[in-house]
Amino acid sequence: MSDDQLQELEDELDNGEGSEELYERVNLVVDKGQEPLRIDKFIQHRIEGATRSKVQHAIEAGMVLVNDKPVKSNYKVRPLDRLIVYSTKSPDSTEIIPENIPLNIVYEDEDIMIINKPPGMVVHPGCGNPNGTLVNALAWHLGDDKEKATEPAIPRFGLVHRIDKNTSGLLVVAKSEKAMTDLAKQFFDHTVQRRYMALVWGDFEEEEGTVIAHVGRHQRFRKIMDAYPDGEHGKEAITHYEVLERFNYVTLIACKLETGRTHQIRVHMQHIGHSLFNDDTYGGDRIVKGTIFAKYKQFVDNCFEIMPRHALHAQTLGFIHPRTRQPMMFESELPADFTAVLEKWRRYKRREDD
Repeated sequence: MSDDQLQELEDELDNGEGSEELYERVNLVVDKGQEPLRIDKFIQHRIEGATRSKVQHAIEAGMVLVNDKPVKSNYKVRPLDRLIVYSTKSPDSTEIIPENIPLNIVYEDEDIMIINKPPGMVVHPGCGNPNGTLVNALAWHLGDDKEKATEPAIPRFGLVHRIDKNTSGLLVVAKSEKAMTDLAKQFFDHTVQRRYMALVWGDFEEEEGTVIAHVGRHQRFRKIMDAYPDGEHGKEAITHYEVLERFNYVTLIACKLETGRTHQIRVHMQHIGHSLFNDDTYGGDRIVKGTIFAKYKQFVDNCFEIMPRHALHAQTLGFIHPRTRQPMMFESELPADFTAVLEKWRRYKRREDD
C-alpha cells in the first residue's frame, strides 16, 4: 500500500468515514443527593468540553432527553433522573466550499434527502480529500450562497451515517436538526433497516449466519480496523449474512447490520475468512480461493479491472420518517461494475460446471 493510500485510509478512519454512526450517546444518572440544578449547568459539569451555549443548542434541538422525554433548558434535574445526551463525532470544519457536483437524489422532501452514492466519492472532506466530497455537493445543492457555506449555516447536513469511499449505495441526509436528531435516535435504537450486497471470497457451508465481534482500530497497524471476538477492544458489532448466489470460489451474500462500526462488514468478513472481493485493505485484492492455472489468474485480474474497488453496495435503507412517522423504504440497483463482475462469475461457473 502506497503512502498516499495510507494517508487516505487514515483520513477515512479519523473522519469517521465508513462509520454508520456519526453521533455518540452519553448516558447519565443524577445522584441521589443532587440538589435541584438547571440541566444545562448539570451537563456542563458532567461532560468534558461541553459549553453552556452548545448544551442549550442541543436541548433546543431535542438532543437531550430526561427519562426518555425532551426538556427545556430551564428544567432542573432531580435525583435519579436518567439523562441521554446525543453529541456529534463529526470532525469540526470551519468552512465547506460548495461544489456543483451532480448528485443522484432518489428522494427529497423538506426534512430528508436520500442519496445514491457512487463508488469513489468520499462523504466528508479530510486532509487527503479537501473537496469533491458528498458534503461539498450537498453544500451546493442546499446552500443559498453558492460561493461559500459555513457549517453553522449548514450544520453537517444532518449526516447521521456514512458509507466508505469505495462502497456504493444509499445514504439518508437530514435537512433539519429535528430530523437529524430523530434519525440519529433510530440508528442508536437499531431500528433502521440496512441491507448490503457483498461479493466475498470462498464458499459457505451454511446458508446464513451471524458474526458477533467487537470492531476497533488494529492494535499494531493503527490505520486499519480489526475484529476482537473477546470484546476487550473496540465496540460491539453484529452482522447478519445470507447466501444469495454461489460461484464456487466467491459468494454473493446479503448483509444486515445491527450496529454500524467503521468498516464493519469488511472487517467481519475478513474475520471469518471471507474477505470482500478486491478489498485492498483487508486481503481481498489477491486470489484467495481457486485454481493455480494462468487462465484463472487472468480471469480474476480482469474482474479486478472491471471493479477496481471492494465489492460492497448499500442496497436497502428503511426508517420511520421523522415528521410523518410513516415507514420509508428505499432500494438501489447494483451499479454497473458490480453487475458486470457478477455476470463474469456466472459465466465462469457455468463453464466449470459443464
